[in-house]
Amino acid sequence: MQVKNQNSRSSQGSKRLRLGRESLNYIPLGGLGEIGKNMYAVEYNNNILVIDAGLMFPDSELPGIDYIVPDISYLEANKEKVLAVIITHGHEDHTGALEYLLPRLNIPVYGTRLTLGLINNKLQEDLPNFKPDFHEIKAGEIIEIGDFKIRFIAVAHSIPDGVALSIETPLGRIVHTGDFKLDSTPIDGRITDYAAFAEEGDKGVLLLASDSTNAERKGFTPSEKIIGATLEQLFRNYKSRRIIVSSFASNVHRVQQVIDAAVRFNRKIAFLGRSMIRNVEIARELGYLKLDLKMLVNIEDINKVNNNNLVIMTTGSQGEPFSGLVTMSRGENRLIKLGPRDAVFILASIIPGNEKLVNNTINRLFALGCEVVYEQEKNTHVSGHASAEELKIILNLIKPQYFVPVHGEYKHLVRHSQLAQEVGVPPRNIFILSNGDVLNFSKGAKPKIKGQVANGAILVDSNARSGISNNIMKERRELAEDGVLVVAAALDELGNLLSPIAIETQGVFIPDEQPEPERDIKSHRRNKAKSQKVYASLKEQIFDELKLAAEKAIRESKDRRGVNIDAVSRNIKSRVRDVLKRRNSSFAVIMPVISVNNDYLQDESLAADRRRDKLDFFNI
Repeated sequence: MQVKNQNSRSSQGSKRLRLGRESLNYIPLGGLGEIGKNMYAVEYNNNILVIDAGLMFPDSELPGIDYIVPDISYLEANKEKVLAVIITHGHEDHTGALEYLLPRLNIPVYGTRLTLGLINNKLQEDLPNFKPDFHEIKAGEIIEIGDFKIRFIAVAHSIPDGVALSIETPLGRIVHTGDFKLDSTPIDGRITDYAAFAEEGDKGVLLLASDSTNAERKGFTPSEKIIGATLEQLFRNYKSRRIIVSSFASNVHRVQQVIDAAVRFNRKIAFLGRSMIRNVEIARELGYLKLDLKMLVNIEDINKVNNNNLVIMTTGSQGEPFSGLVTMSRGENRLIKLGPRDAVFILASIIPGNEKLVNNTINRLFALGCEVVYEQEKNTHVSGHASAEELKIILNLIKPQYFVPVHGEYKHLVRHSQLAQEVGVPPRNIFILSNGDVLNFSKGAKPKIKGQVANGAILVDSNARSGISNNIMKERRELAEDGVLVVAAALDELGNLLSPIAIETQGVFIPDEQPEPERDIKSHRRNKAKSQKVYASLKEQIFDELKLAAEKAIRESKDRRGVNIDAVSRNIKSRVRDVLKRRNSSFAVIMPVISVNNDYLQDESLAADRRRDKLDFFNI
């Protein structure tokens, strides 16, 4: 696994934070000012409790990166104090960093049955030799971990079995909502426990940390049940077509509604996509999904079922490059070829940053002749997060002394803080934090932000097995933007060229000369041919200059003690870059490849030195 720390900042580095007597800290390590990467720490004296360990998916500016997780340097520096990690629900933005965190800390994991089931399946796939220490909890239970007494409160969300946390410490109670909404008619009948929130509020709450994702949305978030009515209408409208449904694999409630619609319209159902199949199997085995195996069709056998009797449910609602829907839209799926006989329903909203990927997928589907239903006004998606009025209800139930908005971009945190002020929380008691901030509560003192701990982003490239340098992403961006120019030279032991220098380019811009404006077709053709010759001549001229510059660099680098390949490479880079700048060509990555032929060596002691210094071949 290949990782890199990005944008890490700290006023205290990864050193331990000194705590006074009777001191309580709330420390966000991820999830503030961003969507995803949720991780929070509650610290009392020599005890640290971690809440969630999530990932975030990269955008197009991070080529080759699979996912992003929080920097846990502070937790590693205080390893002996970290007691456990509690997971609020099974979404990857709250669980996806566990495969990075657990091998480094090896702490117990607390979560509900479905949450642990999803985590365990993922860990078995990614860390087959690691044995996690799982502790299953249920909503309503109260457990003690070190100095903390934790009550688990049921909340409705877009995945079953979510919980909020009420954490009692010697200095006061912290309520952390996790992701939630106040759905009065949830698919599984498990509503948010208003009474439990009210009870905690009556006991007195020092700090409330609440989900801010939908703080900008007015009113109430609709019930997930409206998707059922949407599906009913869509299945009626497209009763003669094969139906393909794309949604988040973790949205078990939505999967259940698609299954229920398929049953009502006498259709078989097939699942496509590793995560979709895995989550359906786990949810069904654990009793969170009702699915009659008689209606299930193996994806390999879908051609045996008539179009009007089949539903295919897959991943790809966010345009993920290797997901089921995207590979189908590209015609790359060996089993499913889409066309005018198909209706595609995308039952998800677009996550900010994924707009281009999703729109490209939709355009390809239309080009294949499919009917595509994706508009939000058709009620194809319902959020799993509380809107403004619901957030105010929770604030009124909890009646916190202090408030921290969490889970969201900075604008969401600000808007949530404004909602808190509307219901009576004094502005001085509201803290809009950044990742790494230490919100400190000490006995007899007002809370304050007490510096920062190490924080930032770890970029994970799962194709590699070793660490990468700090400049790797910069190099990848430069290669993507300007291409690479390779200068290859073969030298003898004295630094003399053994053969002409070779230059190869990939993605490097070489300027050409623009012909005069065309007046007629014949002159256009003549000038086009002339322009091509001029361009070829210009390209050859530039390459000759590059070769001369490289030769000059090699001559300047000669040393009576032998070839200094570091010096040769540096000089080649400098001279070649000067030519490119003068020609206004590009900022290409210049890569010298120097080989030294030691067959000509006469001085055996010099040959031994060269071998010892490993200068026979150098590739930079």
